[in-house]
Amino acid sequence: DIKWAQFPDGFPNLFVKDATRVRNRHVAFLASFQSHASIFEQLSIIYQLPRMFVGSFTLVLPYFPTGTAERVEAEGDVATAVTLARILSNIPLSRGGPTSVVIFDIHALQERFYFGDTVLPLFESGIPLLRARLAALPDRDRITIAYPDEGAWKRFHYQFGDYPEVICTKVRDGDKRIVRLKEGAPRGRHVVIVDDLVQSGGTLLECQKLLKLTGAAEVSAYVTHGVFPKGSHERFAAAAPAPGAPPLSPASSGFKYFWITDSCPATAAAVAGVKPFEVLSLAGLIAATLQI
Repeated sequence: DIKWAQFPDGFPNLFVKDATRVRNRHVAFLASFQSHASIFEQLSIIYQLPRMFVGSFTLVLPYFPTGTAERVEAEGDVATAVTLARILSNIPLSRGGPTSVVIFDIHALQERFYFGDTVLPLFESGIPLLRARLAALPDRDRITIAYPDEGAWKRFHYQFGDYPEVICTKVRDGDKRIVRLKEGAPRGRHVVIVDDLVQSGGTLLECQKLLKLTGAAEVSAYVTHGVFPKGSHERFAAAAPAPGAPPLSPASSGFKYFWITDSCPATAAAVAGVKPFEVLSLAGLIAATLQI
């Protein structure tokens, strides 16, 4: 148990209760960096726990929030993914050696090389949760997996070798990005768009419109990390029926299902019970990574 309090000036006042109980134990800390304001206080605990004579230390950070800022495209750009990786790479050693850092569906696989040798990054995926959910659908025999761009295809296609695939591509038209069909046949299929994360969701909406125009019977979506800043998930929620009208189906929002995981807890809470959203829990996958 940890006391999360603040001093009068607003800075963290932290205390690990019964600290001697963690000695020689395999300790895991489940972090959430979705709010940048809370990162400092969590880092203070993360840096302290390995020094409490623990047998080993594992940091579970389901969502690596700076992952989209992973490269420099113009002089002056700051790749904050590198900054956060450097901070995590300086977690002190425990009695069991380097800290294991568990991250789910990091935005760019090359980010594994941003971490130093003093930690052991372990990159997991939420895709097994989606595959289990697809296998339980009544129309599982007519599922096609779609990727909104070539980057998503490179990331995930090897996990869907037993499904037909559709690949979309984004092209520029002035300041606009237009989604076009690159390959695949969506006609008559229940097409599931797969990506690692969603912010405002503009690309997913354009991809959904394209797939419907090219004949998809239904369109659903899966992202591991539903970031949805400033309540942008609301644009995907099924519209309320008019007074006296029958209830609308989830497909009225454009998506039959929209699956996310609980890697971003605030979003998971906001969409709970809101169609077409379904929240898939990472708890089982996290528990599996902690088996020593």
